[in-house]
Amino acid sequence: MDKLKSVLSGDEARRDDRTVIETVNEASTWSWTTRVKGFVACFVVGAACTVVGVCLLFLPRIGLTLFIVFYSFGNICALGSTMFLMGPMKQLKKMCDKTRALATAIMITCLVLTLCAAFWWKNFGLALLFCILQVLSFAWYSLSYIPFVREAILKMLSVCMK
Repeated sequence: MDKLKSVLSGDEARRDDRTVIETVNEASTWSWTTRVKGFVACFVVGAACTVVGVCLLFLPRIGLTLFIVFYSFGNICALGSTMFLMGPMKQLKKMCDKTRALATAIMITCLVLTLCAAFWWKNFGLALLFCILQVLSFAWYSLSYIPFVREAILKMLSVCMK
């Protein structure tokens, strides 16, 4: 019935001019409470995967592989959880912003290299190294959302190095 109303009122022609991005944004008009619930659920799943991954690390033979899978999936969930709060397009734009584009690129690269090292190259030492770099890059990326924190950390490190 709504489709018929839109065709008869002439709104259908305007709807055809919309881009895919506009259609997705219009379809994702969730209430704030729904967005917060989605954020919390996705973040909790990510945190739980990370904790489970750490617990599985100590299993013989398959522990490191399970850790890498669960830890990487946990990072993806934690990163995806913020998309609930600000929307996917705004999140992607912020990820590619000049202040955090390098941190985003390093974080995603480390995530991909962790999985490649574990499953494709079968080099678990390298996978563990990339996993540690994944932790550091995710922390650096997260700090980019707090104004002036990264600059303060760099200044503090430069003072400590002297």
